Amino acid sequence: MLNYRALVSLLAFASSARAWGAPGYGGFSLRWQDSFPGAAGASPNTGNWNLIDGYLNVNNELQRYSSSTRNLQLSGGQTVQLVPWRDGSTRMGWTSGRMESKYVFTPDAGSITRVEACLRFGGAPDYAKQGIWPAFWLLGDSIRHGVQWPTGGELDIMERVNGLWTGYGTVHCGYSPNGGACNEPNGVGGAIGIPDDGWHVWRLEFDRRSNDWTQQTITWSRDGWQFHQISGSRIGDYNLWVALCQKPQFFILNLAVGGNWPGYPNGNTQDGYGGMLEVAYVAHYSTQV
Repeated sequence: MLNYRALVSLLAFASSARAWGAPGYGGFSLRWQDSFPGAAGASPNTGNWNLIDGYLNVNNELQRYSSSTRNLQLSGGQTVQLVPWRDGSTRMGWTSGRMESKYVFTPDAGSITRVEACLRFGGAPDYAKQGIWPAFWLLGDSIRHGVQWPTGGELDIMERVNGLWTGYGTVHCGYSPNGGACNEPNGVGGAIGIPDDGWHVWRLEFDRRSNDWTQQTITWSRDGWQFHQISGSRIGDYNLWVALCQKPQFFILNLAVGGNWPGYPNGNTQDGYGGMLEVAYVAHYSTQV
């Protein structure tokens, strides 16, 4: 099994031109990955990703998402960069990037499903990231077929706001706003410190080895350190648990600007690469069924 600390150390000191892909793990089979090969400045593979354009009008965010390579670009070193820019030609003054996977996975019954990404952040100082909100997360594929949020489930694997040295993992489910099993609209979450802006592995594991749905779990970790877990018994509603742990889901990478949670950028907020989210790979694994 690849040692987590060794992986993080390797990535931390890798040059921008070094290429890597999703690592192998003992007992797990790699089912899908994107390690973002391609020339510097090119777009991500649109066979794998929907590149979002336009305003989504959620959370009072400012950014207009753009599929332009100014906002979504390959680095040439097998990474993709999501870059926010001030843009006076837009309605709210910012553009940024959002990618949603065409690939859809369903956590396998009788096994552990592991999804993860290796991420790093732009190197602007924390005081220069007010209003910057990068995220790596999952949505239930049912939202693409008319089911309203959050009934189909949302699992936020990593969110960071305002350059603070904290990563958040959150689950959303049920109906909003009604409190309920997932405390909507806030969700149920956990948090962990972020040591630096360098490469770290953010992971979610679905454990469906038990036939009893109440004993199944979803677990969050950073570099192998667990920081949040929910179980079927914690959710306490079979249909909500099925949406979270037993139904098809897809990956999202995005970098929002402003919004209800972080608040808005100020005069110190840096646009460009200092505020970016960079991704080395996204991967899906499972144990043998």
